[in-house]
Amino acid sequence: MSDFLSAQTRTETDSLGSVEIPASAYWGVHTARAHENFPIARRPISVYPDFIRAFACVKQAAARANLEIGALDEQRATLIDRACEEIKEGMLHDQFVVGVVQGGAGTSTNMNANEVITNRALELAGHEKGDYAFINPNDHTNHSQSTNDTYPTAIKIALAFSLGSLLEELALLADSFAAKGREFSHIIKVGRTQLQDAVPMTLGQEFNAFAVTLREDIDRLREAVTLLGEVNMGATAIGTGINAPRGYKEAVIRHLREITGLELVTAGDLVESTSDTGVFVTFSGALKRSALKLSKISNDLRLLSSGPQAGLGEINLPARQAGSSIMPGKVNPVIPEAVSQVAYSVAGADVTVSMAVEAGQLQLNAFEPIIAHSLFQSITWLERACRTLRVNCVDGITANEEHLADTVSRSVTVITALAPVIGYAAAAKLAKEALAGKEKVSDLVVSHGLLDQAQLDDILQPQKLAGLAPETGTIETITETSETPAPQKLEDGE
Repeated sequence: MSDFLSAQTRTETDSLGSVEIPASAYWGVHTARAHENFPIARRPISVYPDFIRAFACVKQAAARANLEIGALDEQRATLIDRACEEIKEGMLHDQFVVGVVQGGAGTSTNMNANEVITNRALELAGHEKGDYAFINPNDHTNHSQSTNDTYPTAIKIALAFSLGSLLEELALLADSFAAKGREFSHIIKVGRTQLQDAVPMTLGQEFNAFAVTLREDIDRLREAVTLLGEVNMGATAIGTGINAPRGYKEAVIRHLREITGLELVTAGDLVESTSDTGVFVTFSGALKRSALKLSKISNDLRLLSSGPQAGLGEINLPARQAGSSIMPGKVNPVIPEAVSQVAYSVAGADVTVSMAVEAGQLQLNAFEPIIAHSLFQSITWLERACRTLRVNCVDGITANEEHLADTVSRSVTVITALAPVIGYAAAAKLAKEALAGKEKVSDLVVSHGLLDQAQLDDILQPQKLAGLAPETGTIETITETSETPAPQKLEDGE
């Protein structure tokens, strides 16, 4: 924001009057007014670089389409195209200074983009910034466009770009859980339902299930992102296409597909598409589903590692930092705790998106800025949460094998495996007797003459108790690397 402190200025004028703009700034009068009007989030749109790249893609496609149909001369179109290319590559992102929370249905963001692209194009042509008689932000960079089609289109493209990184991290996290599943495949433990002892299983099965559930969410997110491919470029203000020349709609979507590498299509009804933001509800719901699953897994990790002496203590999470300013030696499960907090934020953002979508009126939804911010923040935080959970927690988890073996040997849960042979009533009676005393269920079965030791040993084989394949003693696990392709995206900028 150092531009705001610049001593040298230039004067720019809009319909409301004149404003002094820092001479070095690539943004102009409209951006300056927005910066003054919306000092709310204290977070500029540049915190979401994929959004800036997506906007550059939209403006670049528009310039190429306008050139193709003769609505813009080659010199101006080429200069605008070059400026957009530089922004796609990461240049001038610090010039996108308007806040993420803004009124006006995204007009401030669209104008911020128009001004930055225009002033860079002027610079490339050897002109001074603000020389809008040569290239104008509205007349040239925004030609054939409206905020109402460029802004939602850029949101959808940016979500597709950002989702690629999230899917990669989800796949890597699933791989880590699958690797732990194989590592722990021989360790028998007691499974639990409603926090009470249930039946035996392996620790490997438990961790493998974490991997499988994350893989399922990768598929659900891929399904959701396909819905983002329908855009309303060419709709202009309300979907009627006013001020968009003949042939522009067809040309701009073709160029946008080529520039982004995404399978984009023009909506069948541009009036409906301009007012409808339902796709963001669907996408937000998919993000929330993934977030809540991650929180459930994190809760399980905290429970399994609880103690370490007076809790379950079945696994050990890596010690990441001291856990108390008063209790020496205490270490807390800080990584799973942080992941759950991200999940709570994503769930809250989903409510925000839902309310903003519902609040749209007539031919436009004015609340797309908070929709965009909520979704971009959720994706960004989920991606980082997956990474820290994998690197700082899951990869370093170890099992307390001796403790687990002792727990299984003393558990009455094996009685479930005996019930089909000795009957439910007899099994329940033995379970009650074992819980009241100190004898093991297996010893009681033999002493009561219900089974001999050989029969008992056969039924209570660890592999059989855990439902494992008797010939191998192992369980099928998912592949270590994901075969799920991520949506195509531009190269990462951070």
